Amino acid sequence: MGVPTMSLVFILLAVMLQQMIQASQEPACHMNDLTALKGFTKCLEQDIGGWNWSSSNCCSFTGITCDNSSVIYGRVVGLELGNKRLTGTICESLVGLEQFRILNLSLNSLHGKIPANLFRFRNLEVLDLSNNYLVGPLPSAIHLPSIKYLDLSKNYFSSFISMQFCTSSSHIQYLDLARNFFGEGSIYLENCTSLQYVFLNGNVTDGIGNLSNLVELNISLNDFSGSLPDVFGRLRKLESFSARSNRLTGLLPASLVNSAPLLRIDLHNNSLDGPIRINCSAMAQVTSLHLGSNNFQGPVPASLSSCQSLTVLHLARNKLGGVVPFEFRNLHALEFLSLGNTSINNISTALDILQHCKNLTILDLGSLPIWLSSSKMLQLLDLSWNSLGGSLPSRIGKFEYLFYLDLSNNSFSGEIPESLTGLENLVHKTALLKESCEHISLIKSKEQGRPRLVYDNICNFPPTIDLSHNKFTGPIWPSFGNLKNLHVLNLEENNLSGSIPDSISGMTSLEVLDLSCNNLSGEIPYSLVHLSFLSVFNVSYNRLYGDTPSGGQFMTFPDSSFDGNQALCPRLVAPCQRKQIHPVVSPGKKMKIMDWNFGIGAAIGFLLCVFFCFKSGWVIPKGRVCRC
Repeated sequence: MGVPTMSLVFILLAVMLQQMIQASQEPACHMNDLTALKGFTKCLEQDIGGWNWSSSNCCSFTGITCDNSSVIYGRVVGLELGNKRLTGTICESLVGLEQFRILNLSLNSLHGKIPANLFRFRNLEVLDLSNNYLVGPLPSAIHLPSIKYLDLSKNYFSSFISMQFCTSSSHIQYLDLARNFFGEGSIYLENCTSLQYVFLNGNVTDGIGNLSNLVELNISLNDFSGSLPDVFGRLRKLESFSARSNRLTGLLPASLVNSAPLLRIDLHNNSLDGPIRINCSAMAQVTSLHLGSNNFQGPVPASLSSCQSLTVLHLARNKLGGVVPFEFRNLHALEFLSLGNTSINNISTALDILQHCKNLTILDLGSLPIWLSSSKMLQLLDLSWNSLGGSLPSRIGKFEYLFYLDLSNNSFSGEIPESLTGLENLVHKTALLKESCEHISLIKSKEQGRPRLVYDNICNFPPTIDLSHNKFTGPIWPSFGNLKNLHVLNLEENNLSGSIPDSISGMTSLEVLDLSCNNLSGEIPYSLVHLSFLSVFNVSYNRLYGDTPSGGQFMTFPDSSFDGNQALCPRLVAPCQRKQIHPVVSPGKKMKIMDWNFGIGAAIGFLLCVFFCFKSGWVIPKGRVCRC
């Protein structure tokens, strides 16, 4: 029985060894493809992570997909290296990848001209070269008979695709040529009848109306002039149309304002004029109308209240007047309404009407009501916890007696007006509240779950500027240091950038300074240690670096005041030590635990182990004698 037992063991070992070897083997890539890829890398300025030239199997390289229908070798059908920080040029050698179906080199820093033959792949279905620095004219002869997705946007191409493009590439469904330098000219797409999504530079001809399968059309951020073509009645599948930031003029085409399938229209930042005549009976499904920054005239149309699906209505910066229509109370789906910088009047009535719009989260009726400027004696202004938006006008700094300003928890944007740093009452303390304030109590509401602040009289309010929880951008003005009588400056959770001005130390009465959750950089000025009244200080979650001041009031601030600044050194540590940043392992590259070398080695080791077990008598003891 010893021989059959050993035979069985070796048969099992042989089967296991064969399975290990087969599992570790994959078809090697075609020699032509390997040569083409090596040529491609020669034009790059750095190696590609995950490409190991010691292996002839390019099908295992990062970003490469092979067709492994052949058991001998696989053909490269996909090269997807988007957002890999590649620099250099695109080599002609890529043309050697004859079976290409997908090429994605987007979001890199490739430059130079594209080889003309790159636009002559018979099987190519996806070509994405967007977001690079590619230049030159596009080839006059583009022959991509299988192409469905073509994105050349955000480059520096200088000529249009030819008129024959749709003839040779009739299956295209997605075309993005936006943000290039094509100059003046026209794009003829009437024969691309499969197109569904179009993003363009170049004037649109009436032939665009032949694209009956079009779902989205975006011609924004160009230099188009003239009027919009009246072709939308033929675009029966069009759901989204955007032509923002052009030089369009004239009236809205009748076919556009009666287009039943349209869900989104964005025409803001043009010079369109006339009345707004959206036919809500025909456009019952429209959800978003961006018509701001044009020259539309007349009253705000009450008929818009019949567009019951509207969630966004942007009419700001037009020549509209009158009042907010009473019928707007029926816009129950409305979430965003902007009527700022128009001639809308009677704000209090508007607020009474819009309180019925239960889903309204952002309301812009103007940065601040113009009539507020006439309140010359204004000393306290609290508009916090509303949905006000837009930029703050410079006139906000003209109130001679203002000492308390709270605009927190809104959606104000743009730079903080520098005029705020000249508020007379916070610079020179020119006026105090009248004696009658002693008899007026005021409750200052805080966030849900936190206690409310109750002031027995307004005179107890500390001089304050609170602009927190908005969308302000730009710097913190050095002239804030002029506000010697300010007690509280809260700029928390905005998008402020730049450094913290050293002149802030001039705010000698400051008790609270909160600059947290912004995008501030640089060092914390050491001069801030001289703010002897400062009891609350927070610069957490910025991009500050260097040493943390350790004198004066800074010895009393908790560590949480400085959290979220990775390059900021803790207090009492000298000198400041730079952290060593370890290299990051690419998440796209999986660690290979066992390859074919390991498999063969393990099998041989297993065989040797079994051999010595037999020799030692562990499997068949030596003292045992088999008898017949």
